[in-house]
Amino acid sequence: MENEIRLQKFMAECGVASRRKCEELILAGKVKVNGKVVDQLGTKINVNKDKVEFENKQIKLEEKKVYILLNKPIGYVTTVDEQFGRDKVTDLIKVKERIVPVGRLDMYTSGALILSNDGDFIYKITHPKHEINKTYTVTIKGFVTKDEVEKLRKGVDIGEYVTKPAKVKILKTDEEKNISRLEIVIHEGKNRQVRRMCEAVGRKVLALHRSKIGEISVKNLELGKWRYLSEIEVKKVCGSNLENKRK
Repeated sequence: MENEIRLQKFMAECGVASRRKCEELILAGKVKVNGKVVDQLGTKINVNKDKVEFENKQIKLEEKKVYILLNKPIGYVTTVDEQFGRDKVTDLIKVKERIVPVGRLDMYTSGALILSNDGDFIYKITHPKHEINKTYTVTIKGFVTKDEVEKLRKGVDIGEYVTKPAKVKILKTDEEKNISRLEIVIHEGKNRQVRRMCEAVGRKVLALHRSKIGEISVKNLELGKWRYLSEIEVKKVCGSNLENKRK
């Protein structure tokens, strides 16, 4: 039927979380449809008739889709369902729409983070097949060697996974401070990937900042500040028109 949609897709479009995270929430028994807990994937709902609740609160489709760029400070987590009382990135953004982070940055990494309530957009940005570049500035301890840079470029084993080829260049070396600064561009999104890549070549990361997602930069955005993405930027970062085609 035209108005039927998979439950996890509906939840993502309502801005609850990414589609994959919504699947986890369903399996955890945190979602009800018409008053009954649904804990199996594959359920479809009628967007015009069925009542969907997440953690006993009804969720509905947002009419207005928003896309926000945040220059994330260190010390904030990118989870929406925070259990330990830590500061969340959503605390920094005051909008009426329910937004969620598109992807993640660990607590000790600063920089570019997109937040949205558009489930299709979130899916397109976070799915590995779309290979969207993320640019990082990395400060490491000691003098990086050409051999280490070449290893990072070709791919390194970060524990049961070998990273795909990356773009790596040396930005600066400081003999007095005993540090090197690199620019690393990847399109994967493994947990703590850039830190683990540097560790794989024997280098400790002292500071990590994501400067760009695709061509969207936080160069002129202060830490802790945010702005709306333009329609052109939204289309650029996901590489296609974002027509909502429910299936």
